[in-house]
Amino acid sequence: MFLIGKLSQFAGVSTQTIRYYERIALLPAPRRSENGYRIYDDTDIDRLRFIKQARQLNFSLDDIAEILALRERNQAPCSVVMNKVAQQIEEINSRIAELIHLQNELKRLYQVGLTMPEDIEMKHCVCHLIKDGLPKEVDAHA
Repeated sequence: MFLIGKLSQFAGVSTQTIRYYERIALLPAPRRSENGYRIYDDTDIDRLRFIKQARQLNFSLDDIAEILALRERNQAPCSVVMNKVAQQIEEINSRIAELIHLQNELKRLYQVGLTMPEDIEMKHCVCHLIKDGLPKEVDAHA
């Protein structure tokens, strides 16, 4: 049995995070000592470490709550977890494609910028490359 500070150290999360997880019911309400301090045990460490790891894997708090609720009902959450992982893989692939597209656009813009004089109409805009984008003939060859 230990207090919130020790739970924080053991699980590697802040005491504010622990209190927040209690408020949203990801962690069960802790037992209290006679003086009102929260008291935790090893099951709280395990649950908090699970939540922390799930967050690091980009599971939402709602996803985590769903997984924990299934487990508490003695139902295997594996199919739910697998579906969520598949969704995340799709989202990551989409973000990677968007980032590659952005990288290519920036590379082309940089190359065009290298061919232009240093100071073009600096009176009216911060940078004409950003304002105007790639010239149409350069963009068409991409």
